[in-house]
Amino acid sequence: MPSSKKVNKRVLVTGGCGFLGSQLCDQLLARPDLELLICVDNLWTGRKENVAHIRDPRFKKVFCGVEDFRSDHRFDEVFHLASPASPPWYMREPARTISANIVGAMRTLELLEDGGRFCYTSTSEVYGEPEVSPQPESYRGAVDCTGPRSSYDEAKRVTESLLFETRRTRGLELRVARLFNTFGPRMRADDGRAISNFIVQALMGGPVRVQGDGSQSRSWGYVSDVIEGLSRYFWRDTFAYDGPLNIGNDREVTVLDVATYVAELVGGREIVFEAPMPHDPTHRCPDLTMARRVLPGWTCEVPYEEGVRLTVEWMKQELSDPARSARVAGASGVAG
Repeated sequence: MPSSKKVNKRVLVTGGCGFLGSQLCDQLLARPDLELLICVDNLWTGRKENVAHIRDPRFKKVFCGVEDFRSDHRFDEVFHLASPASPPWYMREPARTISANIVGAMRTLELLEDGGRFCYTSTSEVYGEPEVSPQPESYRGAVDCTGPRSSYDEAKRVTESLLFETRRTRGLELRVARLFNTFGPRMRADDGRAISNFIVQALMGGPVRVQGDGSQSRSWGYVSDVIEGLSRYFWRDTFAYDGPLNIGNDREVTVLDVATYVAELVGGREIVFEAPMPHDPTHRCPDLTMARRVLPGWTCEVPYEEGVRLTVEWMKQELSDPARSARVAGASGVAG
């Protein structure tokens, strides 16, 4: 159910042209209580193509940075997704990454109606190089605040702090989700994360390049399952839990196993090993005890093998565009 009985709601999604943001917009537009959905995106990592199919007159696009967004509207619900999530992207522009998360949250909090709900996609990266596995929401993490991934890790941690302190001091209605590795259609071909890299490399003739020895493990959640969890947590279900809440797949698979599967699926590509990504966490797996309590019956139903097959088919269509294929022809390396 929506967050209150009010109809004709005005909703803001930042990062709405992104991999996850665009698919969340699709779900929001199925709501009968929606009057207006504004999608804000500066197209840093988002793409116009991700929302090109939307013809709903309630849907409005604004192409600017979330920090610069201004509106005459105040919003009943804000969904703050504006941020790169791939290490090659956020490591290139740390100041921009920090600003999108923290300044973006401060800007959009000002646009929230009194009594409105603020929903934020945080990340499993707040756990850093975990000393506990699987990681429950109560685990405080082991993040290197001066490392090369810290712009993303710490931006997410500080934004969580801002939101939970705003709840404490002002009574903010809040939902904070910590997302684990997610993949599927609408990922950029040059996204720079493991599964998209492996698929692109294999489809373009290989070899499939693994950074490090491939023993680092992740929990790979297919996008439809993750979006279902977010939709239920952010607005559909009714409960008294603001978060944080782990959302992801608790089946742990090594990077090498994924690379091997992709290489065989696409046609026996060679696997080569390269220098490891700096500060790449050795493992990542969510403890979903709280998620099962808050969202009974929700689970990641799509096995990563099936998800990879679906993503390969989607990526083939992406790379069938010669111009786009040429832009990603040099893609290499893996980030978790």
